[in-house]
Amino acid sequence: MIYEGVTTKMQTEWNQPIAYYMVWDHSFLSMNEVIGQRLQLERVGYQCLQCGKPKKIFRQGFCYDCSMSSAHAGDWILRPELSTAHLGIEDRDLSYEQKVQLQPHTVYLAVSSEVKVGVTRNSQIPTRWIDQGASAAIAVVEVPNRYLAGIAEVALKSNYVDKTHWQKMVKNEIIHVDLLAEREQALLHLPEECMPFVAQQAPDPIELNYPTLRYPTKVQSVNLEKTPSFADVLIGIKGQYLLFESGAVCNVRSHEGFVLRWTIG
Repeated sequence: MIYEGVTTKMQTEWNQPIAYYMVWDHSFLSMNEVIGQRLQLERVGYQCLQCGKPKKIFRQGFCYDCSMSSAHAGDWILRPELSTAHLGIEDRDLSYEQKVQLQPHTVYLAVSSEVKVGVTRNSQIPTRWIDQGASAAIAVVEVPNRYLAGIAEVALKSNYVDKTHWQKMVKNEIIHVDLLAEREQALLHLPEECMPFVAQQAPDPIELNYPTLRYPTKVQSVNLEKTPSFADVLIGIKGQYLLFESGAVCNVRSHEGFVLRWTIG
């Protein structure tokens, strides 16, 4: 079977285990059903996710020009503390920024390799945790806008990392912690502006399971920019990573905007 199209991150369903799908304009593929089969990935071109032009991808699925100009690629996306829509101040497109920034956000702790702090829109729970390959996660505080979530994240960075160690995550080398106890500690470091939004009753931690036959012990990243074609037996999926029999792993999200041909079998 052969599929071809512009790559976007895998769509997911929270199930036991997580269900993964590659979705294109006119077709989709259940990735869980591919596990145990040989999968070949070939780069056949590019298509910017913003302008749609066949231009080389710079980052986040965007060409260089769109990365520098699109409201979908503003610095506040990766650094929520830079959000200014709550002040009525535009970065690139105030209408879009108000739509995204002025909605409920959750600051959370997740175990993906070690305990990390992160921010997500409430509408992206649990998708955000799945995408980063978290084995468990818990909400610390829900706030009404992205800026407040951002300053809370900055405050908690003194006690927690804010990035996933992807090699440990895909090898399933994770620490086991009491997230309820970690949440209580995190609350001690929240900014005063966020304290009115802390829930009186702690939420239950969420556990996530991924579809894998086994986890690799040594890993090497697949880069379809440098090597346009790659093939191996798919043994699992975790986060947005495809795990292969040889120890190769492919981060689907880092290939957004690539036009890929997927050959199964």
